[in-house]
Amino acid sequence: MSGLPRQFWWLWTSTLVNRLGGFVATFLALYLTAQRGYSPSYAGLVAALYGLGGAGGAVLGGVLADRIGRRITLLTAQVGAAAATAVLGLVTAPLAVAAVAALLGLVGNASRPALSAMISDLVPPEDRVRAFSLNYWAINIGFGVSAAVAGFVAAEGYLWLFLGDAVTTLLCALVVFAKVRETLPNDVPSAAPNAAPSTAPRAAPHATSGAAPGRRAARTAAAGKRDPRTTTGPARPITLADVARDRRFMAVVGLTFLVGAVMQQGSSTLAVDMGADGYSARQYGLVIALNGLVIVLLQIPLTRALRSRSAAGLLATGSLLMAWGFGATAFAGSVAVYALTVVIWTVGEIVHAPASMSVVADLAPASARGRYQGMFSLSWSAAAFAGPLAGGVTLDHLGRGAVWWGCAAVGTVAGAGYYGLLRTRTSPLLAEVPAPAAPLAAQTPTPVAPTGNDLDPV
Repeated sequence: MSGLPRQFWWLWTSTLVNRLGGFVATFLALYLTAQRGYSPSYAGLVAALYGLGGAGGAVLGGVLADRIGRRITLLTAQVGAAAATAVLGLVTAPLAVAAVAALLGLVGNASRPALSAMISDLVPPEDRVRAFSLNYWAINIGFGVSAAVAGFVAAEGYLWLFLGDAVTTLLCALVVFAKVRETLPNDVPSAAPNAAPSTAPRAAPHATSGAAPGRRAARTAAAGKRDPRTTTGPARPITLADVARDRRFMAVVGLTFLVGAVMQQGSSTLAVDMGADGYSARQYGLVIALNGLVIVLLQIPLTRALRSRSAAGLLATGSLLMAWGFGATAFAGSVAVYALTVVIWTVGEIVHAPASMSVVADLAPASARGRYQGMFSLSWSAAAFAGPLAGGVTLDHLGRGAVWWGCAAVGTVAGAGYYGLLRTRTSPLLAEVPAPAAPLAAQTPTPVAPTGNDLDPV
C-alpha cells in the first residue's frame, strides 16, 4: 500500500479515530426508547430528522468545501459535531432532542464532502479507487469495534456513549488540524461543466498563450463558453445549478440512489423479515455483523485484485452482486442462508463503494469537487429515507417476495445503467491539465500537491 501521499494517511487515521467512537448513530433509537422511554414512533421521527439534517449537511458541506476550503470546512464540521453529540446526551425535552438530532445530522454529514474532496485532491486518478477503498475499510473497522464496545459502555450509562463519541470526534479534528494542509486548488478556474462528448474537435491555440488549450478548451468551446485557461478575464464559478445540469454526473447520482435504496433493506426490512420468520434479534445481529466482518477481511485483497478493472465494470458488477444478494433472500429459510445472502451483497458493496466515489472525483472539476461530492452524498441521504419506507410499505402490502425480487430488479437496472453510462468514459481530469504556457507560469499560483517526501510506504 505504498505510494499514497502522507496527508492521505493522516486523513485515513482521522477517519478511523472518528469511527472508533461512532456510538451515537447506531444506538440512538435504542437510547430513546429503552433509556428515555419514548415511543418507537418518536424514535423514528428523530431518526428521520437526523437524516434530513444529513441531507442538508451534504450539500452545505460541499459548497463550503469549494468556497472557503476543504480543511476549514472539515474542522468546523467536526468540532460542531462533537459539541452537538455531547449536547444530545444531555437534553431530555422531546423538542430539544429532535432539534439537536437534526443539527447533529447537519454538521456531522457536512464533513463528508470535504473529506472526499481532499482525498480526490491528494490522490492521482489511477490510485483513487485504492484510496477510497482504504478509507472505506477504516470506516468499517471503526464501526465494528465501536459496535462491540458500545454495549459495555452503555452498561455504565448512555451518557458515556455520547461523551465518548464527542471526544473521538474532537481527536479526529485535532489530527486534521495538526497534520493536514489545505488542498483546495487555487489555480484551477471554476468554469461551469458541460456535457460535450470527449470526441469534440480541439479548439485552435489561443494567440496569447503560445500553447494548445487541450481537451478542456474543446469542451468549453463546444458548449459556447469561454475556456478560462485560454482567455483573459475571470471565469464564472461553478454553482450547484451547474452541477445539477451535468447530466452524466446526475445520472450517476440517480443510479447511486437506486443502489442505496436497495442497500438500506439490510438495516431495515431484513430485520423485520427475519423477525416474521421467527428469528430473534440476536440471530439478526449475528447475521448482519457479517457485513462488517467481510468488509474488513476482503476490502484490501479485493481492491488489489480488481485495481486494473474499469469503473464501469466495477460499478456494474457491484450493483449486480448487491441486487441478487438481496434477491436471494427470497429463498432464505434458515440463518445459514440469510448469512450467505449477506456475504454476497457485502462483496458487491466492497466492489461498488470505492469505485463510485472515484468516479465522482473523476467527473468533478478540481475546484468544484466539494459540490460534486455533496450532491453525491445527497443520493445516499435520500436513499436512507426512501429505502426503508419503500421496503416497509412493500412488505406490508405485497409480501416479502415482492421486496426481495424488487431489490433484484432495481439493482440490475442500476448495474446496466452504470455500464451503459460509463463504459466509454474518459477521465476529465486529464482534460483539466493545461498545456505549458510560459507567459502565465510565473503568475499562476501552484496548488498544494504531494512531493516526493510526502509519499509514505505504509
